[in-house]
Amino acid sequence: MQFRYSRLYADHNGASCFADQTAELELGFAVPPAEPLYSAKFSAAGDVFWMGAIPAWRGDTPHPAPRRMAFVTVQGEYQITATNGETRKFPIGTVLLIEDTIGEGHMTKTSSTGNTIVFAVGLPPREETAAAPRREGGHIEIGHDGDG
Repeated sequence: MQFRYSRLYADHNGASCFADQTAELELGFAVPPAEPLYSAKFSAAGDVFWMGAIPAWRGDTPHPAPRRMAFVTVQGEYQITATNGETRKFPIGTVLLIEDTIGEGHMTKTSSTGNTIVFAVGLPPREETAAAPRREGGHIEIGHDGDG
C-alpha cells in the first residue's frame, strides 16, 4: 500500500521547489484482536498544533518556512507558489511536508471562501545535505507541499 504527498524544499541555490513523494506502508500495526493495519514511519514529531487563516489572509511576499513542518488540511484550501512559479493547491485531506527553511522561499494564500485550518506537526531539524540545505526556527506560516 502506498501514500502520496508533496514536499516543498530549498534546492542548492535556495529556490523553493516541489517534489512528489511516496511512502510505502507495510502490514503489521495492530492491537489484537483487531486485524493488522498498514503503516509507515514519517518523522519524529515535536509540537502539534492547529493553524488557521481567514479568506483575506495573504502570505504573498516570498518567505521561507520558519521550521520543518507537516500540514494536513482539515478545512478550506490554500495554495503555495514555489520560487520557480509552480503553484499547488492543498484542499481538505492533503498532506504537505514543508522544508524550504532557507532561500527566497514561497508564497502562500488561501483559496477558499471560508476559513482554512491545518493540523500542523513541528518536525525536528533535518540533517544538512548538499542537495537540500536546511535552517530551523522562526514564526509559523501556512505551509507547503513536499517529500520526506
